[in-house]
Order: sequence, then C-alpha cells, then structure tokens
Amino acid sequence: MKFLRDILDKQGKLFEKGGKLEKLYPLYEANDTVLFTPGHVTRGNTHVRDALDLKRMMITVVVALIPCVIWGMYNVGYVAHDAIGAGGTPLDTWQTWMYRDILGMAFDKANILGNFVHGALYFLPIFIATFATGGAIEVGNSIIRGHEVNEGFLVTGFLLPLTLPPTIPLWQVVMGTAFGVLIGKEVFGGTGMNVLNPALTGRAFLFFAYPAQISGDKPWIAALMPDGQSGATWLAKAAAGDGFAANPIGSEPWMQSFLGLEAGSIGETSALLCLVGAIVLIVTQIGSWRTMLGVVIGTVVMSFLLNVIGSETNPMFNVPFWWHMVIGSWAFGTVFMATDPVSSAFTENGKLLYGFGIGVMVILIRVVNPAYPEGMMLAILFMNMFAPLIDHFFVQANIKRRMARNAA
Repeated sequence: MKFLRDILDKQGKLFEKGGKLEKLYPLYEANDTVLFTPGHVTRGNTHVRDALDLKRMMITVVVALIPCVIWGMYNVGYVAHDAIGAGGTPLDTWQTWMYRDILGMAFDKANILGNFVHGALYFLPIFIATFATGGAIEVGNSIIRGHEVNEGFLVTGFLLPLTLPPTIPLWQVVMGTAFGVLIGKEVFGGTGMNVLNPALTGRAFLFFAYPAQISGDKPWIAALMPDGQSGATWLAKAAAGDGFAANPIGSEPWMQSFLGLEAGSIGETSALLCLVGAIVLIVTQIGSWRTMLGVVIGTVVMSFLLNVIGSETNPMFNVPFWWHMVIGSWAFGTVFMATDPVSSAFTENGKLLYGFGIGVMVILIRVVNPAYPEGMMLAILFMNMFAPLIDHFFVQANIKRRMARNAA
C-alpha cells in the first residue's frame, strides 16, 4: 500500500494548484480518497469528531443492498427460465445468444448457476451504463464547479438499476440516469442539497417518458409468453382480482412473494432481503427506524380503512396490508428510498409523520388509481417535497417549548 501511496503522491503534484492538470484535480482527488483516508483532519475545539463520514455512510448502504443485487440477478434468470419451461420463447437478444450459444447453458430454472449467469447478463450492462453515465456527470460537474467529487452517486448507482425491468434498453438507462443526477441533484447544488431522491427522479422520468418499456406485463420477464399465459406481476394480478384476501400471511402464494420468486423490477421483488437490509441500516444507524415504522403504520391504517369500505368494481380495495407489503416495490422503497437522509425529514417526530404520509399515499395510489397499480415511487417523491415543511413545523414547535420553559 505504501508503494501505491507514493505513486499517488507523486502524480498528485500535477493536479494540485499550479500543476499542469490543475482543472482535473477533482478526478484525482476522487480516486485518492476511495483508496485512502483523506489526509485532512479537523483541528480546534469547536468541531464534533465522528468516524462516520460520507464515504463510510454510502458504503454501508451499498453493503445493505448487496443481497438485493445478488438475488435480483438470480431471480431474473429464474423467472425467465420458468417462463421458457412453461412454453415461452426466449427473447432474441445478445444476452440469450451468449447464454445459450457461447456459454452453452440450458434454460433450466433448476440450474442455480444458470439462473444467476443469465440474470447477470441483463443486470450488469444496466449497472455499468448507470455508473458510466452518472460518474461522468459527477466528475464533469465537479471540474466545472471546482469542488471535490463526492460519493453521493455511489448509492444512486446501485438503487436505480435495481428499480428497472431487466429488458429496458440501455439508451433509456443512460437517459434516466442523466435526468436523475442532473435534475434530481445537481441543479440543487449536489449531494446533500437535493430535495428529491435522484434514483426515484430518474425512474419517474423513464416511467412517464417511455411507459411502454417500463410498464405493463412484457418488460419484466426475459422470455416471450405463450398464448394464454400471463407475465404479469403480483400487483397486476391484484388489480385483476386474484383473491389475495383469501391468502393470509404464511400461505404458499404469500411466501413466494415474500421470498421474491416473482416477476418485477430487478432488485425489488424480495421483501425478505429488503428486511435484511433494513436490519443492517437500523443497526448501523444509517437508516431511520422511525421512517420505516411510519410507512408501516400508514400502510396498515389506510389498507384497513379501504378494506372496510370495500368496492364491488375495484378488487384492489380488498387487498390486505400483508399483501401490500410484499408486492411491488413497497419493501424496497420503505427500506432504501424513504430513509434517504437527504430528501427525507430530519426531525425525529418528523420522520414518523413523513413515513406515515408515504404509507398512506402508496395505498391510495395503488387502490384508487386503477391506471397505475404501483405507488411507492410517486408516494416517496410526493413526501420528499413536504419533508422540509414537516421539519419546519416540528422545529418551530420545539423552539416555542424551549422559550416557554426558559421564560418560566
């Protein structure tokens, strides 16, 4: 490591002030701080010292996401092979060609390695396109503005691919990433200043700009369905009225959805692995348990209320809360999106109210709006805009209590 440190120090002179590559210093600094701890230290008695910096925080979130990443690759292959085994025809893509003709692997859902490899052929290009686009924009903005490259995009680069269908065109991934980073974050001043979650902003752009490639039944499975067989997600089945209320917690259909063996976005299907991620974030105090609890309470209250009201024409009214929590992106959004420390509420009580609002909104959008069966993305973005207002009222209330106490 000393050898590498010496090389970086020697090259650093070219990028420091007065060097030939002075304008590219942010690019050098980014690589240096990824490999080594920054050499700058806080001095004086007026600062609070903490071992948790932005880089460690982002890496912790990535660690919590790894199970969803691994499962996402496996599940994409599993669902595709399951559909092909049921009579589906493999898509005519370079991924299928490489898997079958170059690697010589059969479309067999019982082959664990085969499921993972086939899914990886769809996920990794999306992942690489996301990081290449976002990384270039981050470095470019840092050079133009003359500030250091921060690690904020590290988490966004993992989150966005996990929210996308496996068959989405890569040029759309580039468009969505660029929109999410530029409009969702950079226009506000960069990491720590954004009002909206950048990953969700990018996905929202893709959903409304290219709905054919990110909605409906076809994008979620890397195989063409035979006549009479549906490639619909569980949310689509719920909207069609598949008797979800008759399948309580622990039933075979519910367990299948809880484990994540279903069609859907690449990394959002397994509520179990999202729960593992939640434990990591709560134990490390990176993600707020209050926000997660608020989402749970809001979901339960709103679901129960709509179950009581009922509807003869809209089957979604009858879907119980335990199904809402394992279908769609509810679990993934609750754990990894709603708890974003920048775009969510900061105050402790504000986090509960913020999460409660997300839980209420996601059920309302799913149930009341038949044209849009999912609602987690819009619910979080909607509450992102209200987070500063929520914090304002709680801060003002706290100021008034302290003033009254001191006056007494």
